[in-house]
Amino acid sequence: MRILYIYRSLAYWGGIERILVDKMNALVTSYGDEVCMLTYDQGDHTVPYQLNEAVHLIDLGVQSHHQYRYRGLQKLWVACQKLRLLAKRMAEQLQQIRPDIIVCAGIDHAAVIARLKGDVPMVIESHNICQYIFENKGLRHRLVAFMFSRALLKIQAVVALTEGDACEWRKRTDRVWVIPNLVHLNHTGRSSDQTQRRVIFVGRFDAQKRVLDAIRIWQMVYPQFPDWQLDIYGEGEEEQQLVEATRSLQMNIHIHRPTLHIFDCYCDSAFLVLTSRFEPFGLVMPEAMSCGLPVVAYDVPYGPASIITDGKDGFVVPDNDAKAFADRMCLLMGDASLRKEMGQAAMLSAQRYKETNIMPLWKQLFGELASPAK
Repeated sequence: MRILYIYRSLAYWGGIERILVDKMNALVTSYGDEVCMLTYDQGDHTVPYQLNEAVHLIDLGVQSHHQYRYRGLQKLWVACQKLRLLAKRMAEQLQQIRPDIIVCAGIDHAAVIARLKGDVPMVIESHNICQYIFENKGLRHRLVAFMFSRALLKIQAVVALTEGDACEWRKRTDRVWVIPNLVHLNHTGRSSDQTQRRVIFVGRFDAQKRVLDAIRIWQMVYPQFPDWQLDIYGEGEEEQQLVEATRSLQMNIHIHRPTLHIFDCYCDSAFLVLTSRFEPFGLVMPEAMSCGLPVVAYDVPYGPASIITDGKDGFVVPDNDAKAFADRMCLLMGDASLRKEMGQAAMLSAQRYKETNIMPLWKQLFGELASPAK
C-alpha cells in the first residue's frame, strides 16, 4: 500500500514529530508499505528523530511561516500567495505519488488537500482536542476551523486519540475512529530503581503545558523535601520566564534542553509531573511510565484520565487544585515503597501503546478505506 503523510514539517523535538516518525518507520519495516512524507515548511531543518531511509521525505519549499514576518494587508497578501503555491505544488506531488491513502497530521491545510485529492481516501489525525479546534477565539483559528468544517464531507476518517475526544468529534461527523498514539517505549534495558530523588517534567514551555504552574507547585513541595530536585526538559516561548523564576527561587530546579536521551533521564528520576491545561493524549506519560515512573497530572481533557489509573500507576488531580497536586507529590516523595509499587504498575500499563498493539488498528483502518467496497 502506498501511504502519503502530510505535515508542515519534521523539524522540532515534539510529540507529533516523534509519533509520525515511529509510525512511518513501522509501516515500512513491519508491513512493507511504501511511505512518503510530504512537508511544506521543512526548509533546511534536519529531522530530529531517526527516520528510516525507506521513507521518502519531500518538502514543497513553501515556507508558509514566512507570512508572519509581515503585518496587516501585506501579511494577508503573502499568506494568499503562499496558499496558492502550496496548492500548486501539492497538486503536482499528488499526481506523481498517486497514494492509496492520505494521512494529514493536523487541520491547517486540510481543506486544500481535500479539494485536490480526488477519490483518494483521506484521514485526519487529531493531535488536538476537538473542542479547542472549534472553540478557539483567535481569528486565524476560527478561519481554519470554518474551512475545515466545510471539508469534513470529503474526509473519510477522523482519528481521535481518546474516547472522550471522539465523543466531541461525533457531534460533527460520524466517521470517527479511536486509535491511541503509538508510543516510543523504554529501550534502555533498565528502569528507575526509585533511589534517585528527582522529579521530572518534560514538555514545551508554553501556555498549554503550564510549566510555570509546576514551579508554583514545587514551591509548596520543596520546603518539606529540600534534598529533592526538579528537572525540567523542553523549550518554548515561556523559557525566559521560567529561567528567571527558577533563578530567583533557588529551590533546586534545573532546566535542560530537549535531548535524544530522554529515556535515560526518565530512568534516573522517581516520577513525572504534568500540569497541562489540556492534553489530547500526553505522550510523555506512557513514555515515563514505561521506565517505571508513576505520573501525577491534572484531570484535564482528555489524555491523563485515559492513561493513568488513579491510585494505581499515578495520580489524577482535579484541575487547578495545586494543593492536592502538591499533596500527591509529597506522598510519593515520602514513600519509596509506594513509588516502586506504582512504578511497576506503570510499566505494565504503558505496554498498551507499543507498536504491536497500535499499528494493527491503523492497518485495519487503511484496509477498510482502501477497499473497493468502502
